[in-house]
Amino acid sequence: MAVRLRLTRMGRKKRPFYRIVAVDSRAPRDGKYLENLGYYDPKKEPFEVKLNEERILYWLSVGAQPTDTVRSLLRREGILFKWDLIRRGLSEEEMQEKMKMWEVIQLERKRKLERELAEKKAKKKEARAEEVEEKAEAEAAPESEAAAEGTAEEGADSEAGEATEPEEGEETKENA
Repeated sequence: MAVRLRLTRMGRKKRPFYRIVAVDSRAPRDGKYLENLGYYDPKKEPFEVKLNEERILYWLSVGAQPTDTVRSLLRREGILFKWDLIRRGLSEEEMQEKMKMWEVIQLERKRKLERELAEKKAKKKEARAEEVEEKAEAEAAPESEAAAEGTAEEGADSEAGEATEPEEGEETKENA
């Protein structure tokens, strides 16, 4: 019997929740399984994974093959790395040392991703602020042009009025 480690769907419509199970490869996706090994909730932010590491290592040792999705979950949790160390025949001390190094590397990657995400958000925020300023300037420009034209017209009227006013010493029809 070929055993696979795969996901079986639970949850309701549009709200998936998966169990990670050991199952005969010929069984249907949501059919009978040999053992429940954990769960995966992709809808939570960040997604939630809980695994029974001891039982997963057992099933891998007896030849169970994980599906691609389960393999990626196991890799993310470090179980496949631990399985590789066991297969190499390393001692417990060496395995613990390598696992600590792996955890440090994972923390560095996580921090780097968070930093990049924060920088990306800051750039987006700056770009939005610039767009708002440009829109405000674009809206203000026609108003200032209209205001400038209005003051120019008023200035032209006042200049025309000044030209018709007599200077000192000149007589107008009213004064004469």
